[in-house]
This record gives sequence, structure tokens and C-alpha cells, in this order.
Amino acid sequence: MALVDSVPEIWRRFELRGYLTLSQVHQVLQAAFGWEDAHLHRFVTSDPFAPLRPVDGEFPEVPQWLPRQQCEEPGDRPEEDCSLDQLLALGSAEAFYEYDFGDSWLHRLELVSRRPADKDSPPARLIDGARRGPLEDSGGFPGYEEIMDALADPTHPDHVEHSAWVADITGSVAPLDPAFLDIPAVNRALAEQFRRTQSGEKSRK
Repeated sequence: MALVDSVPEIWRRFELRGYLTLSQVHQVLQAAFGWEDAHLHRFVTSDPFAPLRPVDGEFPEVPQWLPRQQCEEPGDRPEEDCSLDQLLALGSAEAFYEYDFGDSWLHRLELVSRRPADKDSPPARLIDGARRGPLEDSGGFPGYEEIMDALADPTHPDHVEHSAWVADITGSVAPLDPAFLDIPAVNRALAEQFRRTQSGEKSRK
């Protein structure tokens, strides 16, 4: 999967169990991009920003999958009731995930291959990728690129201000490397995420 319009491309390749619900996939993607689940999100089967084509003179209803409590429109579907396999089947092995409707981080999800699951393999594992995820609330790609340019140039008039903001967002004063992706750290976060989920399920039984 890749962030649409990212240059250089920001992408991830996962091994995922097809039975994962979209709410679980959402949490996987949050961990993989270093985000905090601080904004709205949705899943759709086709590019939500592509022009719609009328069918028999009418524009078709475009379904979208959201958290159950946010479903308000006729085309809204609870993401808790749809699996990754089901979504990809509806979208002919492709789907889209949008996070933060203001910054609009749009991801294209694509099924590369299928294979029998190893019973000892985790439900989700990041196996490859490139570049860290953009920072929360950075203003979409234009804002994020502006921040990165300012960080890279100590003489930039906004260098000090943006450096302080990035340190506050990341919780670290270490230099931010937009090209660095810590795959082992992502997988540790995913393992902990599913461990907590399984512990919660057992405690409810």
C-alpha cells in the first residue's frame, strides 16, 4: 500500500490475515505510519476523489466504511462488520483508506498475493516499506514538505519554530529523518496492539 501522491513514495508492504476487520486494519495502518488515531478515517472501494460517472442517468451510491458510531448517511457501513478480504473483493483487489479529512492522507491498498497462513505467524506484520509517515496535523503534503524544507535549512526563517513544533509532536529533540522507517519498531507496536486486543477479549469472556 502507498500514500497517494507522495514524492518520494511513502509505502508499506504487509502480511495481513484476511479475516481482520477494517477497524483492526485501521489500527495497523496507524501503527505503521506513526500516527495517533486523532482524526476521522474511512475505507472505500474506489478513489473517493475521482469524478463519479452516472449509471442510467443517476450517480450511484458510494459506500464507505466508518466506525459504527460515525455511520450517519445511507452509504455508510460499520467497519467493524467488514473484513479486509471482503473489502478487497468488492474493490477487485484494491481499496482506499483516508485518514484525517483535513490533511487527507489517502492510501491505496492493493492485494499483491495470497498464501496459506502460518499458524504461528502474527495477524499483521510489516515486511517492507519506505520513509516514515508524515507528521500529524502537518497540513497535507504541501504543509509537510514546507516543514521538512525548514528543518533541513538552519537559515530558513521558520527553522526554529518548526523545529520546536516537531519536537513537541514527536516527543524528541533528535533530528527528524523523513527517509527513516523503523520496521522492527512497527512490528513491536503491532504485536503489543494485538496482545492487548486478545487480553481484552479474554477478560470479557
